Amino acid sequence: MTHFGLICPASTGHLNTMLPLGQELKRRGHRVTMIGMLDAEAKTLAAELEFLAFSPEEFPKGAIAKSLNQLSKLSGLAAFRYTIKLFEDGANVLLRDAPQIIKNAGIDALLIDQASSGGSIADFLNIPFITICSAVVFNPDENVPPYFTNWKYNTTWWAKLRNQAGYTLYKRLTKPVREVVAEYRRQWNLPLYSQAADAYSQLAQISHQPAELEFPRENLPQWFHFTGPYHYSSSREPVSFPWDKLTGKPLIYASMGTVQNRLVDVFYKIAAACEGLDAQLVISLGGSATPESLPNLPGSPLVVEYAPQLELLRKVTLTITHAGMNTTLECLNNAVPMVAIPIANDQPGIAARIAWTGAGEAVPLKQITVPRLRKAISQVLTQPSYKENALRLQKAIERSGGVTRAADIIEQVVSTGKPVLAETLKKAGGSRQEAEGKKSSIMDNG
Repeated sequence: MTHFGLICPASTGHLNTMLPLGQELKRRGHRVTMIGMLDAEAKTLAAELEFLAFSPEEFPKGAIAKSLNQLSKLSGLAAFRYTIKLFEDGANVLLRDAPQIIKNAGIDALLIDQASSGGSIADFLNIPFITICSAVVFNPDENVPPYFTNWKYNTTWWAKLRNQAGYTLYKRLTKPVREVVAEYRRQWNLPLYSQAADAYSQLAQISHQPAELEFPRENLPQWFHFTGPYHYSSSREPVSFPWDKLTGKPLIYASMGTVQNRLVDVFYKIAAACEGLDAQLVISLGGSATPESLPNLPGSPLVVEYAPQLELLRKVTLTITHAGMNTTLECLNNAVPMVAIPIANDQPGIAARIAWTGAGEAVPLKQITVPRLRKAISQVLTQPSYKENALRLQKAIERSGGVTRAADIIEQVVSTGKPVLAETLKKAGGSRQEAEGKKSSIMDNG
């Protein structure tokens, strides 16, 4: 038996990826403990995993929820800067307090979210760690646009220059986090990172994307694995829903997630864009407001504060989404095409990938109008290619192995202490098929 420690941000999207992985390892007889801020405790215990809090004084229960509430009011570069500040503050206390907690708990190996700064802790304690990519893949590649942009994939020389400029901006914005990590590595007599990729595991890096959802890449390490998603409904809190109010018409589900969802005007535009369509619109507010506060939405959609998303997606024809990775993968797992309205952080990059695969259309937040949104919704509803590509990606997910394959890789790392290489090295996205009539509405900002 191995005692695994989990380190990830205390937000729903990251927990919904990491906790099912912990549950699978526990099912195999291992001990699993989340080392996190108190806001992650309830979900961790509900998943029947152990929990140890770090820095409860600086981050008491509700602190992250308060920060995310502020983040939910922002978009674009302002939201990205705010997120980086949260990561800087979190890295400071994580690196200061977590090593002793991990050592005292007798943890043998760590699973560390790619968005976290925990890799240095594993180096300091001399225990193995595996990088888990809960968001879109962060690994830099000049052939691939930075993950926080909505730029199209393009192999021309000018696109590579554009990408390089994007990565230069990214390095400048994330410098405070890197400086925190560098200071602790100096204190611990560890070599400083020479490049961003040094912070990720040299034993295994695991993404819950299917490879087909990623832009073509040539520079990922041989120990990088695309396993597809692993979401257990048992780790979600049950949500009531008025199923009797569904009319039987094609169902459009609109959700802007649970973090950056306070831009209530977007819900009005979604309702107006769907008004008059031969379909029923269900809007999940994700806690951003109450249904009673939005009584006069065009077309009288069914509005709920929260929705049982996994169950609802089995009935949905189209999802209008913020392009969070969890919602995107849950849609594709059910072969549901999408209209993406990305807001910030990795959502523009995910929306660009949705459009690139032909499984949906993307409408940038700054350019959203009712006519433009209605055009994208009508396109995805009526053109068969979007459903066909969603089905293609659903099959890719089924082939990817999911939580079983991810856990196999993790166990092999621990048992051998050596890098676990991908069984068959392929360029990510290499099996993408062009669908007739596929067009991307996403704006190329290059």
